[in-house]
Amino acid sequence: MASHIRNIAAITGKEVRGYFGSPIAWVILGLFAVLFAYFFNVYLTMFVRSGMQAQFGGQAMTNVNNDMIRPLLQNASVLILFLLPMVTMRTYSEEMRSGTIELLLTSPVTDLEIILGKFFGAVSLYLGLLAVTALFVGLLFFLGHPAWKPLVSGYIGLALLGSCFISIGLFISSTTKNQMVAGTATFVFALMLWIISWFADSVGPTAAAVLNYLSITQHFEDFAKGIIDTKHVVFYLSLIVFGLFLTLKSVDTARWRG
Repeated sequence: MASHIRNIAAITGKEVRGYFGSPIAWVILGLFAVLFAYFFNVYLTMFVRSGMQAQFGGQAMTNVNNDMIRPLLQNASVLILFLLPMVTMRTYSEEMRSGTIELLLTSPVTDLEIILGKFFGAVSLYLGLLAVTALFVGLLFFLGHPAWKPLVSGYIGLALLGSCFISIGLFISSTTKNQMVAGTATFVFALMLWIISWFADSVGPTAAAVLNYLSITQHFEDFAKGIIDTKHVVFYLSLIVFGLFLTLKSVDTARWRG
């Protein structure tokens, strides 16, 4: 057991160093920080302006969690839909393109250890993105008194949501040598899971219930409201495991062909 953990940790470290040893991590971190800062400034300005208008009898935003933090985290979930495919597209595609995948597959580690190491490496970078947003959100505690529990649940939801995208992207990257193809296909598949509930009104009640359940954003809404429901956690964890399982089968097939 200890040897498995060491192998996974070693691969995770290698992946993280690979991200930050190339421009990709810094570009994604910078882009994410700038876009999140923009949305933060927009919602903060609206919230402050609302408070000033209330002094003259206008309608005020009175709850910083509902009126600012929740829409801010929902916008963050949109950003990761666009940015995470840039993280996962290189996980296997670059290895196959450069030929280093053969060295990796013949090394004294199992396929599962490789997959988990790459997964946790990508998740580590993603958690770095969330840490950047936490710096902005932390300023709100100096400006007001937001409730911390809904904030924590929102970040748990974002962590699970992003991990789902990563597991899906890991699988797609393992099927092609072309990074652009892997990134585009990951975005398209994640987008389908994002908008699938939009078609619920045009089908029967049973199909509508299935589409709503498969919608990755429907499960995030409760997290943004401060509700941690077991069924949403199970959905996200199941999708993560399913993506990793498909990746394992894809890598096993590549090893068999090699």
